[in-house]
Amino acid sequence: MVDSLLNGQVLALAGAAIAATLGGIGSALGVGVAGQAAAGVVSEDPNKFGQVLLLQALPGTQGIYGLLIAFIVMVKVGLLGGDGMLDLTVAQGASIFAASLPIGIVGLCSAIAQGKAAAAGVMLVGKRPSELAKGMLFAAMVETYAVLALLVSFLMLNSLQL
Repeated sequence: MVDSLLNGQVLALAGAAIAATLGGIGSALGVGVAGQAAAGVVSEDPNKFGQVLLLQALPGTQGIYGLLIAFIVMVKVGLLGGDGMLDLTVAQGASIFAASLPIGIVGLCSAIAQGKAAAAGVMLVGKRPSELAKGMLFAAMVETYAVLALLVSFLMLNSLQL
């Protein structure tokens, strides 16, 4: 039973699941934190809705990055758009799993951190609406690390020969 579960296909799909799930969890938490702050500001001044919505949306990108890597994995192994899933060795599946980890782990952590930075930016906009660009910049700085992790996962996956 264990042998049938520990194979290349399962490891590859587990990598896709890790990328999408951890990125999605981080984004949900980050968007939630920023949304709580945004609701407070909008309750005081409904005209600031558009400004704070921009800040709230920023932590959602990590979930998109994780989903992108998951789709790339599924296409690469033939699950989507192919003639069926490839027969992968355990080493190939483990390589795909490892390539999915950077965006999964960094996506989880950076989305939460970005949500906190975005919440602080929301509070800045609440007091000084003209400072939206600064609030967005603070949150966007965290995005750099998610983009780097996306790049690492993407390059690792593209370098694999199956």
